[in-house]
Amino acid sequence: MAQTPHREIELARDCEAIVIPHGYRTQLTRGTKVRLLQELGGSVTVSAEFGGLFRVDPDDFDALGIEPKAREESPAADARPLDERVWDVLRTCYDPEIPVDIVELGLIYDCRLLDPDPAGARDVEIKMTLTAPGCGMGDVLAEDVRHKLEKLPEIGQARVEMVFDPPWSQEMMSEAARLHLGFF
Repeated sequence: MAQTPHREIELARDCEAIVIPHGYRTQLTRGTKVRLLQELGGSVTVSAEFGGLFRVDPDDFDALGIEPKAREESPAADARPLDERVWDVLRTCYDPEIPVDIVELGLIYDCRLLDPDPAGARDVEIKMTLTAPGCGMGDVLAEDVRHKLEKLPEIGQARVEMVFDPPWSQEMMSEAARLHLGFF
C-alpha cells in the first residue's frame, strides 16, 4: 500500500466498511470522497466527506485504488518458538482509531498456549481489553486477533475473551506507545 496517509480518494465502486467506533457494517457508495488516515495491520481507516470514521478491509482495497500488501513469509521466522510468533502476530493487530498495535497499547492481558492436541496443534487463549468498555469495535478486534492467529500452522483454535478488570488506562501502554501518541 503505497498511498500517502491523509490523501483524498474517490471510491471507484461501492464497498463494505465497518463504522468506527460502533463496529457495525455499512456500505460506502461509489464516488464518495474519503481521506486515508492510517494503513496498519492489513486494514485501512478512512474518514468520509460526510463525516465519520470507517475501517476498510483488504477485499475492498480496490475501491480505494490500493493493493493489499502481500504477506512475506520468512523461513527463519518459522524456526522461532511459537510463543514469540504468536506475540508477533498480536503486534499486527491495530485499533483502527489509534496508530499503535494492541500489544503496545496494553490491551493484551494474557496469552496462553495450551498443550498440543493429538495431531500436534495448539490452541491459544487470549484475554484482552479495550480502551473503553463500550467500544463497538471489540468484536472486530477480537475477530482480527482470532483470524490472524489461526493462520499460524501450529495453532488449532484461538479463543479471545474480552475482560475489563482491571480497567484499561494509559499507564498500561508501553513507553514507546506513549511517546508515539504524545502522552509524555
